[in-house]
Amino acid sequence: MGDSSSTKYFIQGITKSGKKFRPSDWSERLCGVMSSFGPGATGLNAKLKYSLYVRPVILGNIKTVIVDSRLRDTEPIAFDFVMKFARDNHLVVTEA
Repeated sequence: MGDSSSTKYFIQGITKSGKKFRPSDWSERLCGVMSSFGPGATGLNAKLKYSLYVRPVILGNIKTVIVDSRLRDTEPIAFDFVMKFARDNHLVVTEA
């Protein structure tokens, strides 16, 4: 994810009303589903590592998923899925 020209979206595990999003492993589950999208995500081990374009992190004690905009270029439906997940669950999304 070293390309500085791509936009990053930070999906925080907190709702717009300020509540902590549940279940507590939501970020790992979402990133696990997206593990087969992105560079190097092929073959037998594709589902054993997170995608370079969708990865979980913890920022300030808040579980967060970082989505790289390059996902939209390679798999637009996958990008829409992740962003719709955030919207449907009223999660805070920050663009950087």
